[in-house]
Amino acid sequence: MADKDPFEEYLRESEPDKAIKGYAWSTAIGLQAVDGLKPSKYLIDTAIQNIEGKITIKEAQSLIEDYYRERPTHWSDADRTEEADKVSSRIAEILSETAFSFSPNEYVSIHRKLFQGIYKHAGKIRDYNITKKEWVLDGETVMYGSASELKATLEYDFSQEKDFSYKGLSMDEIIHHLAVFVSRLWQIHIFGEGNTRTTAVFLIKYLRTLGFSATNDIFAANAWYFRNALVRANYTNLQKNVHETTEYLELFLRNLLLDEQNELHNRNLHISRLLENEKVDIREQKVDIGTAKVDIGAQKVDIERVLSEKGKEFSVKTTVHVYRLFEKFGDGGIFGRSATMELLGLKSSSASKFLSNLLQADIIEAVSGQGKGKYRFKT
Repeated sequence: MADKDPFEEYLRESEPDKAIKGYAWSTAIGLQAVDGLKPSKYLIDTAIQNIEGKITIKEAQSLIEDYYRERPTHWSDADRTEEADKVSSRIAEILSETAFSFSPNEYVSIHRKLFQGIYKHAGKIRDYNITKKEWVLDGETVMYGSASELKATLEYDFSQEKDFSYKGLSMDEIIHHLAVFVSRLWQIHIFGEGNTRTTAVFLIKYLRTLGFSATNDIFAANAWYFRNALVRANYTNLQKNVHETTEYLELFLRNLLLDEQNELHNRNLHISRLLENEKVDIREQKVDIGTAKVDIGAQKVDIERVLSEKGKEFSVKTTVHVYRLFEKFGDGGIFGRSATMELLGLKSSSASKFLSNLLQADIIEAVSGQGKGKYRFKT
């Protein structure tokens, strides 16, 4: 089962100061999931001290700096807890501040503040072209901004948004426009790393200037969905009949800004629709929050969060296989190598290796009394 948000009680806190701090920390920590990162227990305990008013945000950051100064670590994709802790504390600080300027410089400044001392390129525009394999695109990449045009493209998008008038627009039109703006901003991918977290923080600050409070847990609980929605808003493949669309991003924004309860499932964004038995109208997927919680409870495990936390080293192909297996057996079903081979079209050795990887990642567990080599998704 997905870990409970340690700041959930503060989001419902009657004291405004605690509620605001709780939201800032919850969002800051939740956003680390876009890069498969998970903050330490020390960071969470320190954050709670800040929310309770026992220490300031600066003191919290100082404690975190001291913690890692005494425990030097080596940066790697396998263990980036230090990055998650430090960036979380910096996001919490920025979200707690009222100062904001809608400009390219502010956008770049946020990146610099978040990643100073973590990335050598913090606050610097990349001078090389990039590609990124995306699970949601079956391993394909979005066409990101060309290195030679990044600054000009960023300035153009900001000037267009600054001159845009929201006067007289319906809420549907406003949300659609915001989705287009933020998806284009993200598509530029002006930095080498950290673009999604920077874009999310900038968007939250910008929304406040437009009169939206955006103080719920949507970003905290659905950070990976937010990134995948941005990907789908910037990918077209006519050969596969896939067209860029902001519909998924709009669902996210409707939950964020209007407190709607649209279901936000990453599997619905996958271009191959391998996990769906039939095509659904994404705009019809609105449910009562109580129903959503019952559904999550029935499945016993939030596979999206589990993969973001435990499967960050999985290949795109392996991740797709995990989703397909979960779709079939995720409600407590028992499966073994034969069922895995049949479902995923794998050979015996490949199926054994796949299951072994899931077992080592603590995603599935062995089941006794059902014969040798039987497993189920771990709750």
